[in-house]
Amino acid sequence: MADKEMFDYNEDSIKSLDWKEHIRLRPGMYIGKLGDGSSPDDGVYVLLKEVIDNSIDEHTMGFGKHIDISIKDKIVSVRDYGRGIPLGKVVDVVSKINTGAKYDSKAFQKSVGLNGVGTKAVNALSDFFRVTSTREGKQKIAEFEKGILVHESKEIKTTEENGTQIDFTPDEKIFKNFRYLQEFLDNQFWNYCYLNAGLVINYNSKRYVSKNGLLDLLQRKTNEDELRYPIIHLKGDDIEVAFSHNNQYGEEYYSFVNGQFTTQGGTHLSGFREGFVKTIRDFYKKDYDFADIRGSICAAISIRVQEPVFESQTKTKLGSTLMFEKGTAVKTFITDFLGKDLNNFLHKNPEAADAIKRKIEQNERERKDMAGIKKLANERAKKANLHNKKLRDCRYHFNDEAEGKNKEEVNTKKLESTLFITEGDSASGSITKSRNVETQAVFSLRGKPLNCFGLTKKIVYENEEFNLLQHALNIETGYEDLRYNNIVIATDADVDGMHIRLLLMTFFLQFFPDLVKNGHLYILETPLFRVRNMPGKNKEKQETIYCYDESEKQKAIQKIGGNPEITRFKGLGEISPEEFGKFIGEDIRLQPVMLLPELHIQQLLDYYMGKNSQERQDFIIDNLKVELDLVEE
Repeated sequence: MADKEMFDYNEDSIKSLDWKEHIRLRPGMYIGKLGDGSSPDDGVYVLLKEVIDNSIDEHTMGFGKHIDISIKDKIVSVRDYGRGIPLGKVVDVVSKINTGAKYDSKAFQKSVGLNGVGTKAVNALSDFFRVTSTREGKQKIAEFEKGILVHESKEIKTTEENGTQIDFTPDEKIFKNFRYLQEFLDNQFWNYCYLNAGLVINYNSKRYVSKNGLLDLLQRKTNEDELRYPIIHLKGDDIEVAFSHNNQYGEEYYSFVNGQFTTQGGTHLSGFREGFVKTIRDFYKKDYDFADIRGSICAAISIRVQEPVFESQTKTKLGSTLMFEKGTAVKTFITDFLGKDLNNFLHKNPEAADAIKRKIEQNERERKDMAGIKKLANERAKKANLHNKKLRDCRYHFNDEAEGKNKEEVNTKKLESTLFITEGDSASGSITKSRNVETQAVFSLRGKPLNCFGLTKKIVYENEEFNLLQHALNIETGYEDLRYNNIVIATDADVDGMHIRLLLMTFFLQFFPDLVKNGHLYILETPLFRVRNMPGKNKEKQETIYCYDESEKQKAIQKIGGNPEITRFKGLGEISPEEFGKFIGEDIRLQPVMLLPELHIQQLLDYYMGKNSQERQDFIIDNLKVELDLVEE
């Protein structure tokens, strides 16, 4: 009978959720993954972005030259000086799905969001949310808690400037242990300014403004001394590009649509990559290999499209194929622009043209020299994948979308996909047994990896560990096919573990710097201590607290009281799989490996793996934001 009831499908099986219940039940559909703020695509940054996007749209339409933002004690405040929400619709705009002004493209030409969802999602996922609209000498305020309206003021007279202010506090029951990292906020605010020349963003006591758009962006992201030629900056109607080549491996791109940072690219980025190759081939009248043309490129592209179509609500990948009012395909529009403007630039600037040619030919020589080695390495990797267990993969694969699965669900899993890199059978065994098999994979190292500082990429293929790791990540042919969104180094918190961290970070920084620059590399934090009261007859009163540093341990001792049992974990293998599940699940603590814009790869690696000194230790700790006990080499 119970089984029959389980499979009953009738009127009672059909549920209707209101807007806020649906958002809170399925937040991934609206903001991607939740996270704790350790990744730039975590939900707390998406909430902030959704609010700022509306202010940016006002600025784009010619209303409001600056935006004031503050974050204090997890309370976020965004104030723009646009037209202000029409007072009679203040409540509806932030609490009724499919309510907004962006459905009429006359009101918001080429805006970031068109679905009228953004601020509703912020409202529903916030413990507290307040909207204040000031318009033509009048003001109205509405306050919500978890999407429920708790106060709506009458219209009052005011002398304040026109505009909208949103104040909210993310719900900590949804965003557990969250925090905002300044480095990610900096990138977010700078990107808005690069794409809206003249816009001023005031955040707490810092001011952000750009005069030269994408040229400023690349100057901040690159080291001028490492560029093969001065940055080429081209602008046209609804398009702007900037690029140069350097001496790093891989391809590095920053792509934008209507001011939105599309971290996963899309049709516009594909159009740039294809159009760039075609223009170069046509200019030099030679059929260069595409990998030689784009190798070591660092580029930024921004386009503006009327009514853009994104592949998810988080707007990280453009799906639009047409420029709509221009009546041409996105890729054709970009290819035509490069074919004319870049071609003209190269004819007028022969020094830059010669520098690009020399770089392409250098890439060509290196590729041919590597061809035989890569072939043997690929064959070895295929054979190794069949006969060993270095990679314990997760069930999620990027082709799920082709199998008809929900796109939003697939996108969320893609953001959550994680590869733990660990060393030793006991550590990898604990992680493997306690992981989420849907989205978490484990790669087991055999001993310490090779110190690759100063070596060429040839070593990636000749060294079995690095070759297999490269194939596990699926980055042999390029960063855009990265198999896991999060690459997590999970080593013991002892001297050997710290040394392995250094060696792995050197590998990624030297050969795959774009993974680090785009926020994919992390250090797993695991507890150093377990504090619990002594076992007693009444087990319900037993309490266990895991502590990640000495100060947390002291607080735990005070909380538990008495004479608690204190365990010091010396390595990952000492933590049981049952316990490990607590540290790589919802409460996972990840420390992102970040490069500050004023620092550059070669300079960093010289400190990293060069002669040990106090200066080197301070440099790494301050600028990589990873607390390391450095070892003598």
